[in-house]
Order: sequence, then C-alpha cells, then structure tokens
Amino acid sequence: MTDNMQTRLLRWAALFLLIYSTILTLSPAVRERTWDVDYKFQHWLGYLAWLACTYIIHKASARYLQDRDPFLFPAAAFLTGWGLLTIWRLDENFGFKQGIWLVISTLIILLLIRLHRYLPIIRRYKYILLASGLVLTALTVVFGTNPQGIGPRLWLGCCGVYFQPSEPLKLLLVIYLAAYLADRPIIRLNSLPLLVPTILLTGLALLLLFVQRDLGTASIFILIYTTILFISTEKKRVLFASGLALLAALLVGYFFIGVINVRINAWLNPWADPSGNSYQIVQSILAVASGGFIGRGPGMGNPTLVPVAISDFIFAAIAEETGLIGTLGLLATIWVILSRGMMTALKAPDRFRRFLAAGIVSYLGIQSLLIIGGNIRVMPLTGVTLPFVSYGGSSLLTSFVAITILLIISVPEDNEPAALSNYKPYSTLTGMLALGLFACAFSAGWWALYRGPDLLSRTDNARRAIADRYVPRGNLLDRNNKPFVVTEGESGSYERVYLYPELAPILGYTHPIFGQAGLEATLDDYLRGIKGNPSSLIWWDHLLYGTPPPGLDVRLSIDFGLQTKADQLLGGHTGALILMNAETGEILAMASHPTYDPNKLDEEGDALSSNEAAPLLNRATQGLYPIGTSLLPLIRAQYKEETLSDNQLKKLYSSLMLYRAPQLNIPISQADLNTSPKDLRISPLQALLAASTLSNHGIIPAPRISMAVDTPEQGWVVLPAEGQPNEVLQARAADEAAVAFIVQDKPYWSHTGQASANELIITWLIAGTVQDWGGTPLVLVVTLEEDNTFLAESIRDQLLGSITK
Repeated sequence: MTDNMQTRLLRWAALFLLIYSTILTLSPAVRERTWDVDYKFQHWLGYLAWLACTYIIHKASARYLQDRDPFLFPAAAFLTGWGLLTIWRLDENFGFKQGIWLVISTLIILLLIRLHRYLPIIRRYKYILLASGLVLTALTVVFGTNPQGIGPRLWLGCCGVYFQPSEPLKLLLVIYLAAYLADRPIIRLNSLPLLVPTILLTGLALLLLFVQRDLGTASIFILIYTTILFISTEKKRVLFASGLALLAALLVGYFFIGVINVRINAWLNPWADPSGNSYQIVQSILAVASGGFIGRGPGMGNPTLVPVAISDFIFAAIAEETGLIGTLGLLATIWVILSRGMMTALKAPDRFRRFLAAGIVSYLGIQSLLIIGGNIRVMPLTGVTLPFVSYGGSSLLTSFVAITILLIISVPEDNEPAALSNYKPYSTLTGMLALGLFACAFSAGWWALYRGPDLLSRTDNARRAIADRYVPRGNLLDRNNKPFVVTEGESGSYERVYLYPELAPILGYTHPIFGQAGLEATLDDYLRGIKGNPSSLIWWDHLLYGTPPPGLDVRLSIDFGLQTKADQLLGGHTGALILMNAETGEILAMASHPTYDPNKLDEEGDALSSNEAAPLLNRATQGLYPIGTSLLPLIRAQYKEETLSDNQLKKLYSSLMLYRAPQLNIPISQADLNTSPKDLRISPLQALLAASTLSNHGIIPAPRISMAVDTPEQGWVVLPAEGQPNEVLQARAADEAAVAFIVQDKPYWSHTGQASANELIITWLIAGTVQDWGGTPLVLVVTLEEDNTFLAESIRDQLLGSITK
C-alpha cells in the first residue's frame, strides 16, 4: 500500500515537472511569438538527473523502509525538482551545480537508508556531532569565504566547491537537543543545572553566527531551541519568553546593528526607498504581483529582476511564473511535509525519535516561513534558503538528510509508540506552523490579486518595459493620422521612436528606467492593448504569452501643421501655447517650451530631471501662474467693471471653474482650493477654457485631446470627452465682451495681461474668433515667462491670422 501510494505521487510529480520542462523549452518561441528561435534544452539534464535520483531513492526506500510514510519523500522530491528546474531556468551554471549536489545528496541518502537501524545510536554521540558542527562553523571566522567574492564569509572551500557549515549545524543542534532532553524524563524550567549544557552550546552557536553576521540562521537557532524546549517541558511560557527575547533582540538590533536597522525599515516601509535599501523586497513584491492568479508561465516572467532569485528570493521567482496557484501549491506541499512529519513524531517509538522528528519539522517549517514571509513582507528579510527549493548544496544536502531521518522514524516498529501524556504541545506547534503558512498564502494573494494592478503600474516596475520589447505598443497619431510616436523593430527588440520630439512635454515617454509621462502614461491602457481589445483576446494572450495583445493606435485632436507652427513661433522662449476649437473642445495645438528629445533619455534622462528649466514639465497643463490682469474681458462680461471685491472675484473664478482641475486625460496640476482669489494660480489650460466662453456664447466646452482608438473589431471608435460643457456666462454678455476686445480689422478678439511671480513677469494673452467670423470658433492662450507682450501678440497674429485669412 505504501509503495503504491508513493509511486503514484512520484508519477504525478514527474508528470508535472515534465510539462514544466516542456514549457521551459518552448518559452522562447512563445515569448518571441515565432518558431525561429533558440530553444532551451539544457534544463532537461536537470530533469533527467532528478528522475534518476528520485527513482533510485524510491526503490531503496521501498526495499529497506517498508511501511514508511508514503507522502514525505514525494513531497520533498517534488519541491526539489521544482526548485532545480527554476534554478536552471534562472542560471544554467547554478542549475548544473545544483544537479551535482542532488546526485551527492542521493548517494548520502542511500547510505543512510542502508544504515537506518543505527539511527537510535546517534543519540550517544550528540556532543561529538554538535561539537564538530561548531568547529566547522568556527573555521569560517578564519578561513571563511564567499562564492560571490563579497558579503559575509559563511562558506568553506575553494575552486568552485563550497560548503556552508551553518546549514548542517541546524540539524546537528536538533539532534543534540532531542538526545539531551530525551535522556532526562523530567525537565522543569526551574531545573537550571539540567538546562545549562543546552543553553551554553546553543549560545556558543549563536555567538559564532552573530560574529559571522548570519542573523537569519541565528534566528532559526533560537526558534528551534524554543520549540524543542517547549515540547519537552510542555510549558507555553517558553514560547512567550522566547517571543519577548526575540522582540528585545530585534529592538536592540534595530538601534545598534546597521543591517538589522536596514532590514526592519525596508520591511516597515519598503516604498520609502524602493531603489535603495528596499530594492530587494520591492522587486520581490512586484514579481508576486506580476504573477497574478495564474502566473506568466514558466520561462515567461522576469524573475531575474529580483536579486538573488536562485536562493533567497526563489519563492518570488516561482510566484511570478506560476502565479497564486503555484504559490498555494508550493505552500500546500510544504504543509504535507510538516503535517506528516508531526504525525511521525507522535507515532515515534521513543522520546528521542519523537523529539527528533518534531525538531526536524520545526527546523523545516521555521526556515520555510522565515524566507517565504520575508519575500512577501510578512516579516523582515532573513536571507536563509527555502528547504529543498533554493540553490545551495549545503542546504539541499541538509534538507535531504532531515527528510530521510523522518522517513526512517516513520517506519513502524513492533513496540507501541512511546507514551504521550499531553498532545497539546504538538498540536500547538502544528497550529502555529499552519497559521504561518496561512498568513503567507493570504499575503501572496493580497499582493497578487488585490494590490497587483496598482503595483504593476509603478514606474520602478521594469517588467512593463521588458514586455514592451516583445509586444508592439500602439502609435500616437495626429487628427489626420500622421504619426507622432511609433513602435519600430521586431519581437524582442521593439523600441519607441518619437518622430516629433518638440511635442515631448505633451506626449511624454515610456522608458524602462524613467517610467512614463504625458499621454504615454494616461493612454497607456489603450497603447498597451489591455483596453479596447476584446476581453477574450486579452485573456488568451495573458494565458499563452503572459503579456497583453498588441497595442492600439490612438488618434489625437492635435493638427500636425498647426502644432509645428506653434512650436516654431514659441521658439526658444519659456512658456506655453494652446489652440482649441472653442465649440467642440478639441485641442488643435499644445506647445510647452523648453522641450526635450525622448529618444535621448538614456543619455540625458538624469540631467533632464535636475534641469532648472524643467523641460519635463508640460507648462500648458501643469504650469501654475498668477492670474494678474489676464482675465479682464471675463470680468467685464460678468460685472461691467474692473475692480472687484474678493467675494466677487471668488464667485467669478468659481463659475469659470478655475478652482477645479479640468477633466482631460493628460497630467494636470491644480492649485490649492483654499487659496484667495488674488493669490490663485491657474494653468494655461484653465485660462484657455475660461476664455473660450467669449467665442462660444458663454459656454465652456469639454476639452478633448484623445479622439479615437483603432480597435481590431470595430475599427476607429470615438472616445468620449472626459467632462461636459458648462454655460457660465450669459450668451449676450459674452458676445458683447468679445466685440469690446476685437482686434482692429481682424476677425478675432484679444487681450494681453501681465502678472508677477517671484520677481518674474508673466505675460498672458487670450484671444479667440468673433461670432460672425463664419469659420470654426477658435480660442488661443499664450503664456510667456518673460515681459514680452510684443512676442505674445506676434504669435497671435501669425497663428490665428494664418487660419482666419
């Protein structure tokens, strides 16, 4: 029965890993969306090695460990194979090394299985075993090294072969504590002489780990000591005392140990420094969010963006490519090992093997919770490995030895299980481990489903930019379908090309380092294809490719000819210009100077962000300027006088919607709503909309800049305006005010005003066509950060004159 169950479970594991390997092989074709690619085959060596090692261990266990627990080895083998393929997918060199360690671990497991009857004897050598582990760990203080060349020197070895003594030291501590406490049937917390040896040896191990700054392993040692002491004494105050001690150590470390301070701050508020000390945890959370519910698919994600993805953050790597489904499966498999291991402890024939099995369960469970919880911000990062899954020969070997010991203990003997007067310590420990796994599952679901959409839109999420290299982004076109921005290249090398850089403050950019800005940001859903495409197509592309479908082209209201003329007229002067259809709200031209070239962000991006001239700012919608005398025609239209009280001004400005941000799908700034009328600052767009009333019978139109999107099923679909037209002035009063400011012998009215801000003179010009012109009603605003009314009027005459002549 046992053999049949274990065989079936291993077959399911082998089938899963076979499918996983196949998908990894085909992933380059899926990512590139072509069959003409270089396929991945190297990981099949890992799969075959896993298959051979698993088969050999299965046969050996069936022969020498009859009636063993049939779930323990399949669960461990499944995690090992999953981890091996993930490591191979991330780095073939490390995958090959992990495969070698798997073979070595298999040989040692075979030896342990053959010698399984000698397990009870190791309790006699508890001091020798622990002392040998301490000596090896102590050697790292003098002869320690780090395979990466930097960081804590926790390894012994050279020439590409390294061993981390602190990994087996965890298991040796479990063996020592189980043997020592089992030899003393009655242990009381006030029996200090009986506990002194365990305290001294555990304290010595902790001292070595603190010296080596291996704080993650030190935390595990404390928790292992606590759980085994709790099981042996059956006193819950052991847990409370240990919890208080850990909390005190955490507080002391926070204030006096730099690395602990950094990790706690990164845990409490990772968003405060996402590109610095919190980079690891932020990228890990982004990986989980990127995976969503079903994942990007094996080989289709970007887990290498997370530092140390093969080891400390392998859970995040798996979460990105297999989604919440995969992480729940991983957590469930770990729970199988923990629950079956605890059942093995309860059925153990003597106290030593019971404590040993419970200690191993604690070791595997605590280490798993620490690293998984650190990956998804349940707790601070500790930098330990995920048993069976993470890269690390020492970790893999120790985990395999631990699971083999559990297998050996699970084999029933002729005598009955050792007497157990109180089950509560074991049920309490099991419940705490289950609660920890549930917290991890809940947190993974929180980041993947609830917070995922918001997190994926962050500018520091490079996965968006990487996906853009494989999926063409939609083009931005003028009102006559002349392109402003296009995507060029082929799958894997698509790049954004800005054909008219002068419009950069308005169009914005999309960049892997600097994120998104302007219309590239506000229209991103259409341009990336996640809006406007059929839901079935979006779902299918996400399932098959892990990316959205090709993006959609968006037609803007801007006229290319008028835009180029506006930019030429504004020239090298600092300011903004907007020309709009006063009736429909369609923006025909929008200029903001100085400008920049989005095609050169790689070279100039850092300098642009610190440039005092602020070329990245769209002054037309985000620049806020004092009003001064710029709105005099509107004041006369409403009150027939020029000098108004604060209450009258506030009432007028409120009716002109100057205290509200215009509804337009482009980044917009808004002044403080509590500002007095005389101190109010508005954007050129707000001034334009207010001035449009004089050319549109007192009505402010709903502004529009994005007109239509080219969908695959319906063709060009008109996009609705963001707001609604508003009548704010009486038509007759507005018409009369326009006539009062008409330019001599011209079909348009105009007013030039000025304001001052921090010793800088701001020149305003508002103008628009008169009612009897007979053509398209137009309104114009020009804002100059200089005292230059002549230039403002020259721009007006050349721009409106070229249209109305």
